[in-house]
Amino acid sequence: MLTFAAEMMILNVFNPEHDLALASGLSNFTAPHAGRQLHADLDWLPAIWAQPGDIVLVDSAEAAQRAFGRLMHRSFDGFVVKSQLSRLDISRVDPWGWDEPLRRFLLRWGVSPQACLTESEVAAVRELSHRRTAVGLLPQLRLEGTVGESQLADSVDAVRALADKWGRVVVKAPWSSSGRGIRFISGEPDASQLGWLLNTLLRQGSVVVEPQYNKVKDFAIEFVRLDDGRIVCRGLSLFHTTNGAYTGNILASEDEKREVISRYLSVGLLDAVQAEICRLLAPMLGSYHGPFGVDMMVVARPEADGFLLHPCVEINLRRTMGHVALTIPRRGVMQVAYTDNHYKLRIRPV
Repeated sequence: MLTFAAEMMILNVFNPEHDLALASGLSNFTAPHAGRQLHADLDWLPAIWAQPGDIVLVDSAEAAQRAFGRLMHRSFDGFVVKSQLSRLDISRVDPWGWDEPLRRFLLRWGVSPQACLTESEVAAVRELSHRRTAVGLLPQLRLEGTVGESQLADSVDAVRALADKWGRVVVKAPWSSSGRGIRFISGEPDASQLGWLLNTLLRQGSVVVEPQYNKVKDFAIEFVRLDDGRIVCRGLSLFHTTNGAYTGNILASEDEKREVISRYLSVGLLDAVQAEICRLLAPMLGSYHGPFGVDMMVVARPEADGFLLHPCVEINLRRTMGHVALTIPRRGVMQVAYTDNHYKLRIRPV
């Protein structure tokens, strides 16, 4: 039997189906096959950033040890399975993201309620994770050299009006996972888009509509809200997407990442936006404490040379792959690859 001597035992949980669980609004949620597969294949992931004395929930400690060892070239002695949870004195749970299905799972397997968020706290996380939080923050970040508009729409006619105003638009479900719940509409929605709109409005009550910008580069700034309420920056995340879905992160020093962004934007502007996010979000996040990220993008100026910063494409009120990249002290590209019917985390040299 495993024994742990840490004064404060933190249980780390990788639940990548978190965004889908929020979107469902259900207390008991079963993820689609791909989400369950990702969870099963990469459940060991928190061992990368876990601190001494932390534990990580996995399906198989032996399989987790092999996968972690292959990537990190060291061992981790804190892997536990769910049948052990009731016998451990867990002080706090640190998941990928908090949702009600996860909270109920943990309580069902014997984790103390004091180690988890309460039902009302989890409900507050869900409300803050609604894209309306980003819609409200964006206008306050519109410093000189930035661009960005975003509006909530609660009907198909409202979406049509914004599409008429902006031409090409991006329509987003209020809660959705990376690369899902997004449609690009130009002019009148086609039958497929109209069906998706009606279904999303019925299930989630609204959609977010934004102009479609000429994106040049995706990136994010990763933050953490401390227990005392302060927000601090953890670093830049330079990542790649395909059709809106995450494909990989650049592993590099902060100076190297800032140099990449400086090819397009003033780092002074970036620092100013970062400071405003820390100032503005601190009172907005209520009881939420933990990691989060703000996705941004470099946008080509319309009808002119140069670039603009979109300072708040979305807010991910959870841990992100950018946070993972910040904990890996190597150079290269971190990718999640799907091969041989399994997901694998790889680091490719560059």
